[in-house]
Amino acid sequence: QVQLVESGGGLVQPGGSLRLSCAASGRTFSNYNMGWFRQAPGKERELVAAISRSGGSTYYADSVKGRFTISRDAAKSTVYLQMNSLKPEDTAVYLCAAKLVSMNEYAYWGQGTQVSVSS
Repeated sequence: QVQLVESGGGLVQPGGSLRLSCAASGRTFSNYNMGWFRQAPGKERELVAAISRSGGSTYYADSVKGRFTISRDAAKSTVYLQMNSLKPEDTAVYLCAAKLVSMNEYAYWGQGTQVSVSS
């Protein structure tokens, strides 16, 4: 298994930026695809971005495409989500998740970090 701890959330004004970090431990980081999810009040949990083991393949939800960038640093066992041009509708708890490349499900989850975008 792998343990995940998110950090970097906070309060920003619309148009601002944040970078979220997710530090992994417990198992070899490179064994996992990684994803960032978010959940806002009254909304379903949404997969925001995902990245392959090597970092060579990424996915973005249409709602964040062009504004968010997911990346990973194997040496630090960390995945990042750079969030630019933030909008109020980006307000949510952001959760890091991991899945073995052989599995379809994200089986491991962090506790989440709050991102609030408002004036």
